[in-house]
Amino acid sequence: MDARYVFAVRFRLDPAVGGVSVAPDEFETRLYREADPPGEDGWLFFRDNLWRGEINDADHFRRLTEDALGTTDTRSVTVLSVEYRALETDEEYLDALKDEIGDDLAQFNADSVSAVLNKYLGSSLEVERS
Repeated sequence: MDARYVFAVRFRLDPAVGGVSVAPDEFETRLYREADPPGEDGWLFFRDNLWRGEINDADHFRRLTEDALGTTDTRSVTVLSVEYRALETDEEYLDALKDEIGDDLAQFNADSVSAVLNKYLGSSLEVERS
């Protein structure tokens, strides 16, 4: 069972040493976050952070991303933006996710599993077919 969230992250490098500069100083890259197994701690990441395939609190998520990248007082990577791109998953993970969602639709305020997936992930769900 395998799944990960994919984000586009735009960041700026701010050298901590005087007289040092970088060009270009802004970059965009992909950030991958493992999706927790359905039913385990953290599995509701999509519900808590996404809405219709967008990040629901951009400032908060930018700070979380800076923390994840290890920004400190001596190392400075300023995250300028983070955009959700997709949940990449295999069929086994998706089936388990659907089962877990279906066990408690009330917590999602939805009538169906497909409504939950659309409500939080939008059309940004990529399934690797075997």
